Amino acid sequence: MNIILEARDIRYHYPGSNEAIKGISFHIRKGEKIALVGPNGVGKSTLLQMFNGMIRPDSGLMLFDNKPICYDSAFLRQLRKRVGYVLQNSDRQIIAPTVYQDVAFGPANLGYDETLIREKVTLALRHVGLEGFERRPPHHLSGGEKKRVAIAGILAMDPDVLVFDEPTSDLDPSGSEDLMDLLDELNQEGKTVIISTHDVELAYPWADRVILLLDGKILQEDVPDVAFGNPENVRKAHLSVPTLLELSHELGRRGFVQPERKPRSILDMIHIIENLVIHSGATPKPGTISVCDVDIECYPPLLEWIASRQNLSIGAMGTRAKQRASQEQLTLEFTYGVIDKCILRALRGQDSLILTTSSMADRVIRRVEAYGRESGTSITVTPLNSSDQPLYPANL
Repeated sequence: MNIILEARDIRYHYPGSNEAIKGISFHIRKGEKIALVGPNGVGKSTLLQMFNGMIRPDSGLMLFDNKPICYDSAFLRQLRKRVGYVLQNSDRQIIAPTVYQDVAFGPANLGYDETLIREKVTLALRHVGLEGFERRPPHHLSGGEKKRVAIAGILAMDPDVLVFDEPTSDLDPSGSEDLMDLLDELNQEGKTVIISTHDVELAYPWADRVILLLDGKILQEDVPDVAFGNPENVRKAHLSVPTLLELSHELGRRGFVQPERKPRSILDMIHIIENLVIHSGATPKPGTISVCDVDIECYPPLLEWIASRQNLSIGAMGTRAKQRASQEQLTLEFTYGVIDKCILRALRGQDSLILTTSSMADRVIRRVEAYGRESGTSITVTPLNSSDQPLYPANL
């Protein structure tokens, strides 16, 4: 199953207090997006710190890449290179007087030479959208920028697993959207991403699997619609059922037949509702979704192509895409949930453009293909970086 992290009956208590972790077992597969969900004080942060050896369980076994974690300095040094941990409070993680020095700390500690350190820092800062920030003092940055510096410091060591403790705490809604977009991008590039959160509306559409925690134990572990689908368990965990799932349940209680696959997005819910009502009149021909990789020159030139279209909505996925939009002075209608919002627009017969990076462009195609298979509606996706020929639809 390509398991990268595993816990076997682990227990832990802090000196002078009750057990924080009470016999937990689970596994995490490579490339998954995992959300540990529960209210404050249930053991989420304690559990996360065991993933890279910051905390050693009193009993039980933690494994990384199918090998038991050892707690000698040599093993932990290699483990922390492969499992990067981003603290909830970025001020506790940023220690150097400049952004460059802080991001360079990890690679330098791994013994990299100056040339390689500079290369790693440059790539990491570019990834999080902080190019040009190298000489800035971290204490002059906003909360969101500090969070990105902390993430860049971890990315500079090129870990396989990224662990985030309450990643959106202290961020405004826009900053939270940007950060979750970045986590999606990192996952799309092959990183396993694990977060802790008490925000069910954040975890429900994002995670591949949810581990619901209560009082140091696993209350439920499953895909999000199942993990949050038992209202009694959700109430036990002092949480609420995600809005989309609650709406689906309410429609079911009112006698409307619901699909087996529960809605994970507004697009899913609209599709369910449309299937419940009787349509009158003709359905418009679907619009198209064009995709521009911002790291490659567009053909035809981007601004020229946009100027030739009317009523075009533009969305951006990822930090570099949003920076490109700002440089080109483009007005973005979509900055989060971009793919589904563009599909919704296409269903109204309108066209849209998504600015993104190469790895995320593949995700656009897969999502549109999946929607096409589920709904029977064919939406054309066209790249602007090559021959301007449709990537999709394929034969449904």
